[in-house]
Amino acid sequence: MVICVQGLPSVYEPENVARLFCPAARLVRRLPQKEDAVLARAGRRLVAGVRLGGRCDLRFAPAPADPKQAEYALASLVYELLKERTGLRPPWGKLTGVRPVRIIHDRRAAGMGEEDIRRLFLEHYDCTEEKFRLAKSIADLQKPILAARGARDYSLYIGIPFCPSRCSYCSFVSLSTQREGKLMEPYLEALCREIRAIRDQAQRCGLVLKTVYIGGGTPTSLSADGLRRLMGTVAECFDLSKLEEYTVEAGRPDCTDGEKLAVLKEYGASRISINPQTFSDEVLARIGRRHTAADILRCFEQARAAGHDNINMDLIAGLPGDTVQGFSQSLSTAITLAPENITVHTLTLKRASNLVIGSAAADYGDVAAMLDACGALADAGYRPYYLYRQKGTLQNLENTGWCKPGREGYYNIYIMEEVHSILSAGAGGSTKLVQPGGERIQRIFNYKYPAEYIRGFDTILERKQGVSDFYARYLDPQTAG
Repeated sequence: MVICVQGLPSVYEPENVARLFCPAARLVRRLPQKEDAVLARAGRRLVAGVRLGGRCDLRFAPAPADPKQAEYALASLVYELLKERTGLRPPWGKLTGVRPVRIIHDRRAAGMGEEDIRRLFLEHYDCTEEKFRLAKSIADLQKPILAARGARDYSLYIGIPFCPSRCSYCSFVSLSTQREGKLMEPYLEALCREIRAIRDQAQRCGLVLKTVYIGGGTPTSLSADGLRRLMGTVAECFDLSKLEEYTVEAGRPDCTDGEKLAVLKEYGASRISINPQTFSDEVLARIGRRHTAADILRCFEQARAAGHDNINMDLIAGLPGDTVQGFSQSLSTAITLAPENITVHTLTLKRASNLVIGSAAADYGDVAAMLDACGALADAGYRPYYLYRQKGTLQNLENTGWCKPGREGYYNIYIMEEVHSILSAGAGGSTKLVQPGGERIQRIFNYKYPAEYIRGFDTILERKQGVSDFYARYLDPQTAG
């Protein structure tokens, strides 16, 4: 199957609408003669076509008077044709973006009424009532949190690109501690230097730190002494007493123990993640995890014993070999443990993951039915507080964070709704500078892999000057640049 988009400067919307129905299709410039294909062509009129099993269907529409409208109008024509031809209705309709909740925030800020927003989702985007209610409930919960943001607020992200082993679904920059452990010491040295440089930039710009998030990879792949060194640097640079939240991912029980959990607590972590993904030993083995469900339970007990009272647990719907019953059992186990957050991801097939690169077609089960089981979270007193979507997600579904009342993960809300800057340290880091109101977003990228991060560290420090330049330009002409 191929997708061919012609006559537009940008192919994003028609291509991604077509992928809602045929996610594995290749994008090509010329339409092949016999292969199954989706055609989207803009010119004096708009043309959408589909060829499946030798049968061709075409739809036509007048080209919009405003050329800027052509991309979305063509995508809508493709959507209606494919919905009719395949008999499928994507649950989020023709929405292709990752932040549907942001649409509600933006429309409210622009003065759109609630009924008009509802019609926008249900009629214009063809979103289902269920998904709109989910997005609206999250927007309502987030509203007072976002209203309290200041123009110079920011969050700090610190990346640890090491793991005990690589999960089959993962596409993040992550090196095996067994093979690449020699890089951990020089990496940590450079990382602590970058954190100090970020502190200096933030002070120069008068920024106010709200949350810290140490992620990966797996931060607890560092030794206990390595964690003390890293978190000690954070404590040296910032006033932790003024933070809203300090999260550390302690996701893998095969490298997280009682000593490390005590270190996280001692050095200021107020929220941690212990991420089972599934409580099925068989599924864990299939995705490359070198631990059992019993190890996850042990790690959770150790975290509670160390005093951690704000724990998130991740689950993934659609893992290879899992079933609706198996996922429901994993969800029930997580609910019984009563963590403060449970985040339910839908499996995303990422091109750089081993699951896509090295595997034949797998049985991912009925993912929509797995997400339907999440009604058990609401019954147990959890409520959805943030949501995002990704390209390649099975059945065009979503990732949703659920929390007990008052236990929202603030960093997750801030980064998804793009309400303030995220200054990022470490390999693969992407600093996102946000002008208040989101009118302008600028990114500063670190080198992707640890070895090049270490070699090119002076260049990274030079790039960080862009933080001062951004705030001098958009917030305070008197800020030193």
